[in-house]
Amino acid sequence: MDDAQLQEWVEQISLQAFGWPFRHRARFNRRLRATGGRYFTKSHDIEISWHQWETYGRDDVEKIIKHELCHYHLHLQKRGYQHRDADFKLLLKQVGGTRFCRALPQRKEPAPYKYKLQCVACGTEYYRKRKMDVRKYSCGKCRGKLRLYTLDFPKRS
Repeated sequence: MDDAQLQEWVEQISLQAFGWPFRHRARFNRRLRATGGRYFTKSHDIEISWHQWETYGRDDVEKIIKHELCHYHLHLQKRGYQHRDADFKLLLKQVGGTRFCRALPQRKEPAPYKYKLQCVACGTEYYRKRKMDVRKYSCGKCRGKLRLYTLDFPKRS
């Protein structure tokens, strides 16, 4: 599916589910990973995650489109269009949209911890991925001084 087909599909869903036309632009965004879609309040455009389409297909993306169209139509009608608003929650339930999109599979494993901070006074340990200046910080439990240790971790090949 390309952007032109997505545009047609969004216009069709808007008329069928909401009874109102979608008069702005819908497009895929290949950079969206943590969210299924976005609605822009200034331009009234909608972006949909290409990765959601690729991973989960038509049914899930249709629910995401309905979610974004709820923002769109409520905002244009000057009603509560934000996630916390009752108007938004009610319309989303009526049209069968999803409140949250499914998480995408992880692309890579998280980096291992490289450093350990240990409190000199109470012994509390903190693990970090980045080095930090222990002179600027103190223990969160007792306010004691911290000591920095470098951990051995396997090298990536």
